[in-house]
Amino acid sequence: MDQVYIPKNRSGMNTGEYVIILPLGKRTEEKSIFKPYFYNIKAIEPIKMQIIEEVFSMVEREASAENIIITGSFLEQGFKFNDLDILIINEEKVNTEALKQKIEKTLGIKAHLIFLDAKTLLSGLSTDPLYSLMLSKCVSKKRITLKANRKINYKLLDIHLLKSKNLIDNFDLLSGNEKYYLILNVLAILLFIQDKNLNKELINREIEKIFSVNVNKIKENMLKKERFVKKYKEIYNKTFQLIMESIKNEQK
Repeated sequence: MDQVYIPKNRSGMNTGEYVIILPLGKRTEEKSIFKPYFYNIKAIEPIKMQIIEEVFSMVEREASAENIIITGSFLEQGFKFNDLDILIINEEKVNTEALKQKIEKTLGIKAHLIFLDAKTLLSGLSTDPLYSLMLSKCVSKKRITLKANRKINYKLLDIHLLKSKNLIDNFDLLSGNEKYYLILNVLAILLFIQDKNLNKELINREIEKIFSVNVNKIKENMLKKERFVKKYKEIYNKTFQLIMESIKNEQK
């Protein structure tokens, strides 16, 4: 019969009390179980979980990050993502290019790294619909606070909206994915002004409702130009007018 010796003076274990004995190595393994935080993600493929764990490990080795967040198309179901969007929250920047190359070489996936401090992240969530949309679905190493008091910066929104004018000017030159992004941008700005919640699923439903077309048709570049552009101009102009009126009111 094997015997286990324990100190006479021991806290937390009384005489006759049942205990579980585990090898030290196993206890260490259990403590290091990978448990990231998921936001608005119902399911994710096991291979993606392995990639996320590897990314977190690589970033931690190269940078003393306060938090690491993965977002973007990588978290959508399937494997149609273009790259890996990684937010590194830290006060000090590191060699972005070196870390980017290391991730891409190790995983064989293009990486897009963004360094932010916690203050900038919180400010972005308050003023910028793109931040809200970006973080509406994400995986983080540590818990994050996504609720922020909305403070609309109409001049910033005007700059963001200007990007989407490109769809009107260059409809025939844009790919389906480029068109989808520009439509998403307009709707995100409009819903942000209207103080509505932002997430990609909600905006996709709005797109399909307004334009009477499935978002996959947009991504596949199968839009009927004349009818679509007419409706798009209405939404774009409506959003532009709301921004201009608000800027004028702020200047009074």
